Amino acid sequence: MKNKKLILWSLTVALSGFLFGLDTAVISGAEQKIQALWSLSNALHGFAIAIALYGTVFGAAFGGWFADKLGRKKALFWLGALFFVSAVGSAVAQDVYTFMVFRFIGGLCIGASSVVSPLYISEIAPAKKRGFLVALFQFNIVFGIMIAYVSNYFFQAMGGESDWRWMLGIVGIPSIIFTGLTLLISESPRWLILQKNDIEAAKAVLNEIDPETADKTLASILQSQQNNIKLGNVTFFSKKYAFPILLAFLMAFFNQVSGINAIIYYAPRVFEMSGLGKATALLSSVGIGLTNLIFTMLGVSLIDRFGRKTLMYIGSIGYIISLSLIARAFYVEQFDGMTFFVFAFIAAHAIGQGAVIWVFISEIFPNEVRASGQAFGSLTHWVFAAIITNIFPYFAGQFGGTPIFMFFTVMMICQLLYVWFLMPETKGVALEDMDVRIGH
Repeated sequence: MKNKKLILWSLTVALSGFLFGLDTAVISGAEQKIQALWSLSNALHGFAIAIALYGTVFGAAFGGWFADKLGRKKALFWLGALFFVSAVGSAVAQDVYTFMVFRFIGGLCIGASSVVSPLYISEIAPAKKRGFLVALFQFNIVFGIMIAYVSNYFFQAMGGESDWRWMLGIVGIPSIIFTGLTLLISESPRWLILQKNDIEAAKAVLNEIDPETADKTLASILQSQQNNIKLGNVTFFSKKYAFPILLAFLMAFFNQVSGINAIIYYAPRVFEMSGLGKATALLSSVGIGLTNLIFTMLGVSLIDRFGRKTLMYIGSIGYIISLSLIARAFYVEQFDGMTFFVFAFIAAHAIGQGAVIWVFISEIFPNEVRASGQAFGSLTHWVFAAIITNIFPYFAGQFGGTPIFMFFTVMMICQLLYVWFLMPETKGVALEDMDVRIGH
């Protein structure tokens, strides 16, 4: 089978997305029990739940450096090992502060994986398949989220005061599997050239991926390296990279001010706010996971056919409609269609931002600063994710759902304008040719 190793390596690395999604969403089933167990105030509870997201900020900030210094392969191995430590430690924690330490470690892994995994896949994938292959990372995120909701539902159905510990500890099993699988992949050929100047090793990897295009790809990477040498060292935050930095910042910013993490982290709470019982709320959360999975699959299948920008148009319009309906439901206190509105919101996210964000950010920076660019985009994403997740319980308790979801709606109108006026199409463009398309 042609490109068999390309597919296998991409799937293996994309499994870190499964850990990302699983670890992110399992907390939704445990958070209310944790608050009751340790008698946490809303403020401390919000911080305890958001601590993983503060970890993602640091993980994203240093993920590019980590990937450049160790190599993509070794970085992925250690992320898998630390995911396991975080899962077991969080599950057995006997007080909120120990719990927060291990959740912070998990957050470091999530943040770093959002840098290293799309980076690795984009660096081994040909232009025509890059969107699909990098989007496998997002597919695995939402698959992990769905499995987390299903797992939470069954552990909750089993009952017992320690069910939340099982919800969190289950992440340890796929963590061990992923860690072992990383030993079977090869290093990124672009990293081997740009960081180690090992042309022979890079050529061997390119031949494993696709011997027909190996020489052409190698020549393109070497030319890019020579161009970078001629230009000299240019700092990341410089005029040269100003436009892709702006694109990455706004893409990541709008991803979070859509309210997606407020829904993912607090799904049962949001449904209970609209009058559903606890068991029904947890079951509805499973529906979120399934909707997310189905529409992410659709987005992944379309991203290389219709392009990144088209999917963002579809997602932006879907966001605006669904968020407006959610805000209105809270305003008039009529929640008959609430479950459908939330599912529509998730569908809009999955086919738009969900399918596009990690692909787009991994594409728009040139080789010499791609790791830094990916880290910057991920860092922006996680800073705003942490802030929104931290403050959501407080604002929901103080003001209810209407002003919160109206804010998210306005932000998505702004996103639509960003897509219309600023966002370039990157479909089918080789990484080494992206300078011309982006204009840096």
